[in-house]
Amino acid sequence: MSDTSDSPDSGSPVGGYCTIADAAKPPKAAGPPYAECVLCREPTEYPESYKGITLCPVCEWQEAQRTACSG
Repeated sequence: MSDTSDSPDSGSPVGGYCTIADAAKPPKAAGPPYAECVLCREPTEYPESYKGITLCPVCEWQEAQRTACSG
């Protein structure tokens, strides 16, 4: 039996399954101004200049819990 590096269990996204954890996150801001959370409007850890969906730490954690596999 051959060992292929692109099997789903190899941990490599190339040829295998891609997980949410592999998704790029916005860079952390060095200081104010901070972007608003798209769910609760609280300040996030990300710069205001970042274009895209930004979540505060609380909403990030809640979203991760909601989308986690129940295994």
